[in-house]
Amino acid sequence: MDSGFYAACTGLLSQTDALEVTANNLANLNTPGYKGQLDFYRSLDASMAKHHLSPLNHAVNDYGVLGGSAVDLKAGEFQKTGNDLDLALEGSGFFAVKTPAGIQYTRNGNFHTDAAGNLLTSTGDAVMGDQGPIQLPGGTITISSDGTISQGGAVVASMKLVTFKPGTALSAQGNSYYTAPEKSDQPADDPRLSQGTLESSNMNPVTGTIDLMTLQRHAQLLEQALSIFHSVFNAAPAQDLARVS
Repeated sequence: MDSGFYAACTGLLSQTDALEVTANNLANLNTPGYKGQLDFYRSLDASMAKHHLSPLNHAVNDYGVLGGSAVDLKAGEFQKTGNDLDLALEGSGFFAVKTPAGIQYTRNGNFHTDAAGNLLTSTGDAVMGDQGPIQLPGGTITISSDGTISQGGAVVASMKLVTFKPGTALSAQGNSYYTAPEKSDQPADDPRLSQGTLESSNMNPVTGTIDLMTLQRHAQLLEQALSIFHSVFNAAPAQDLARVS
């Protein structure tokens, strides 16, 4: 009975964490370049491998708990905007940006310039070029598919476009920024940049809504299970007390 109570409690905590992940995905349906978070589960029994467990402990603790979340790198749809500073990357590349926390990476190409001509992200962080933060002259610019920025036929900067080896663990920072292990980034081999275009979120609103409803239902069932266990646990001492008296 105790094992069932702990399993239900752990399951409810896992479902609550999964609900937060799914709700965050849905909240970013309209965030350009957003990559959904995929939650994954692991066996509680496996996570206790360092501890010596009896066969009974192995049996009663063999259930899943939330192991964390991973970034879904599937591409979103491209949408034409007509804004020369809106950029979208085909393939697996990322833009490099300089933030107060250091270099981070994004697929959100909704850029703009400030009064000094600095190329900035929608949150005001500097977009990086091969030679450092990019500063643009006034006037119309052209950005080629390899990230070369030109004005009147003259090259003024080259964007820093990077990629990562398959399996590299990217960690989400906010809604559209990601960090990666140190020195794991490498120049994109064949960047394909589209000017005047933004990549939409890769979240499917219908699937996300169904997932949210399913998780909410699971959480409700686990709450009911905990309530039943609680009632049973309280009933046993009450019955024993009656017999003693």
